[in-house]
Amino acid sequence: MVKKAHSAPQGQIRIIAGLWRGRKLPVLTHDGLRPTTDRVRETLFNWLMPVINGARCLDAFAGSGALGFEALSRHAAAVTFIELNRAVATQISANARLLTCDHATVVNQSAPQFLAQPGTPFDVVFLDPPFRKGLLQETVDLLEQNGWLSANAMIYAEAEAESDPLIVPANWLCHREKVAGQVAYRLYLRQATAEQAN
Repeated sequence: MVKKAHSAPQGQIRIIAGLWRGRKLPVLTHDGLRPTTDRVRETLFNWLMPVINGARCLDAFAGSGALGFEALSRHAAAVTFIELNRAVATQISANARLLTCDHATVVNQSAPQFLAQPGTPFDVVFLDPPFRKGLLQETVDLLEQNGWLSANAMIYAEAEAESDPLIVPANWLCHREKVAGQVAYRLYLRQATAEQAN
């Protein structure tokens, strides 16, 4: 499951609900690519149901694009997909065209490099980095430091169940959390800082 967990047949993902419910999208098989399973995605989007409609979303380690496309299917306003691997990023762009979706932006870059610059705030952020590379903590720090989060943003983080606890900013509250097999997933609710509240 940690290596390559597919709930759809290998080489495709299935959109669970919304505008494109049941649609299957091709996915490049790539070492380390680990699409979020249908079961975990369904739980996550149940958690996000009150906020996903009209949300500006960032899929920071897009991979298959499963999280971002699910968000778009459920009427997110726009999704920015960040993906380092060029071929995988090209496949995400092709899938956006397949869905005739004009609210998807694909950036072929590493997430830390992208987030190191001053940001435009997102309402929902998906963090599902490759396991055992230390990317999650670095990304969390950059999101908060560089202005990538709206006042009450929600941040989804997926990691190995046995990994060290994630150190999050003091204004992030753990809203929901679960473990599925070897994967722990959490949804954080960000509280506005004093500067944003005024």
